[in-house]
Amino acid sequence: MDLVITLRNLDLKKPENRINELFELPNPLPKPVKVCVIASGAMAVNAKKAGADEVIDKEALEKLGRDKKAAKKLAKEFDFFVAEAPLMPLVGKTLGSVLGPHGKMPTPVPPNASIDPILAKHRRMIRLRIKDQPVIQCRIGSEDMPTEKVAENIQTVLTRLETRLEKGLKNIHLLQVKTTMGSPVPVEL
Repeated sequence: MDLVITLRNLDLKKPENRINELFELPNPLPKPVKVCVIASGAMAVNAKKAGADEVIDKEALEKLGRDKKAAKKLAKEFDFFVAEAPLMPLVGKTLGSVLGPHGKMPTPVPPNASIDPILAKHRRMIRLRIKDQPVIQCRIGSEDMPTEKVAENIQTVLTRLETRLEKGLKNIHLLQVKTTMGSPVPVEL
């Protein structure tokens, strides 16, 4: 299920009105979010144990830097990227031109940090983004989720959005919920 929010009275030419942020939903989405970990040594081993969808080491990262087609495929395949902090300069150099425009630059993580809670947090995250159109679309659940959990996810999105908009909920023109291929259903605020 997707949430479609149409905004009004918002000047998108002002940078403060453009929103591009990640945040955590209270109820995880049933469709798994794919997270790729870029790490070496102990963190790479721990990421594999923690169930990361893919772990890329330094050598594989350098190969991706030479193969733009494979780098673009990687960017499309994964929802989020997490990278060991010492590898961030190399990530920026090799994958920055591919991940940056997609808004998927990795979250830096200290080398000694526990990867389990970081992966769990990223699997609950969604992205709110406003670029040049006053519309936000984001996943909030699925048809088989209980209605209360979907409603709680919607409320969390609206609360987060309210803090970012100039006039709060008054900037929201229309709120709709729809299944991926279904028609939108308006929701009263």
